[in-house]
Amino acid sequence: MVIPSASTEFLHVPVTAPAGTDLTGMPVRIAIVAHRADPDDSEWQDAAWVAGVARLLVGPGSDTVLEPGDYRVWINVDPPGAESIVRKAGVLSVT
Repeated sequence: MVIPSASTEFLHVPVTAPAGTDLTGMPVRIAIVAHRADPDDSEWQDAAWVAGVARLLVGPGSDTVLEPGDYRVWINVDPPGAESIVRKAGVLSVT
């Protein structure tokens, strides 16, 4: 995905769950990082589920203002039980 640094919009991260699994009741977080390492605890932000897609508002006027550059997008879904699932979801380029 490519967005201009002046744009304020929702970053959408699609998540595919096993059949019959309702993700909307599970906590979800998104991290947007400029480095190649796993995100630090402080880099995660609470996201929201909308129509089965996790989303986070980014850009001026939001809690996530990004300078031009390339970022790695990570998602964390925390289902009931011992699992806490973390996956790299893609790359975000900010121009």
